[in-house]
Amino acid sequence: MSPGPGQTLPGFPGASGTSGTAIASPPPTAPSTPYTSGQPSAPAAANAVTIKNFAFSPATVTVKAGTTVTWTNTDPDAHTVTSKQGSGGPLQSAALGTNDTYSYTFTQPGSYPYFCSIHPFMTATVVVTP
Repeated sequence: MSPGPGQTLPGFPGASGTSGTAIASPPPTAPSTPYTSGQPSAPAAANAVTIKNFAFSPATVTVKAGTTVTWTNTDPDAHTVTSKQGSGGPLQSAALGTNDTYSYTFTQPGSYPYFCSIHPFMTATVVVTP
């Protein structure tokens, strides 16, 4: 038996019918939060360089002037963070053992190429923007 005009169907709050067809209102949904790509989940990660498998990762990091970059050696072998000769760069770490870190705050815009003085094939660059 179908409900009459203005009557509610049992088990279907908010649904009513006049011709035997029940039309239920959809349940309310929570508003969705749009996904925004291109934004780092952890801002500090953009300022971190990992030394792993005889490479700097990322090989190029871009930061704003006044930013501190931190290198972490996760290799079992020692590595350095050293400005390339002739570049006039300021980077000069001691040999970093496993899990050792080196940090430097870049105050001037420019390109700062560097390498590991123990393993000269390991190269990378910090680009500093205004």
